[in-house]
Amino acid sequence: MDMTLLPALVAFAFVTSVTPGPNNLMLMASGANFGLRRTLPHMLGVALGFVVMAALVGLGLVQVFAALPWLFTLLKIGCVLYLLLLAWKIANAAAPEGGAGAGRPMTFLQAAAFQWVNPKAWAMALTAVTVYAPGQTVAAVLTVAAVFGAVNLPSVGSWAWLGVQMRRVLTSPARLRAFNLTMAALLVASLYPLLGSPAM
Repeated sequence: MDMTLLPALVAFAFVTSVTPGPNNLMLMASGANFGLRRTLPHMLGVALGFVVMAALVGLGLVQVFAALPWLFTLLKIGCVLYLLLLAWKIANAAAPEGGAGAGRPMTFLQAAAFQWVNPKAWAMALTAVTVYAPGQTVAAVLTVAAVFGAVNLPSVGSWAWLGVQMRRVLTSPARLRAFNLTMAALLVASLYPLLGSPAM
């Protein structure tokens, strides 16, 4: 990788990691509903899951999608359906004190697997690999993945922390319900760029 691209790559990783998207909206909702400690596996799954995804995309999957563009259509359908399911779960999440019916935070493996149906993660990985790892050499791809690994965790963690701070005002079931409905609506709204474009 051309090291002159490194500052631009770091900036790209930060901006794309810290701006709103499905991961960050779900982490904020999790922080508000379950607290930072119980959200930590979710945070780690997002960060490390994306590192693995970016590496695999750069080491071969980008060529697969170039050769079989119809896979994008299947991928988009899967993304939409899964995000709608997650939005429904967030909208109907119960407070942690709600007993047996209370929801549970996303696990490490669930969060890591979610990257594969997250449209923003696909856009980030494909753009990072094609722009900052020209030729997709192993060293360049691993550098891109490593930069995202260093930048992504504190970026997404800030959203979970913001959710924890929101707990101070979400002191009644009605407020928590309104917050969860808002997060669910924003998650559905995050699908707009995916539905409005022919490709990821």
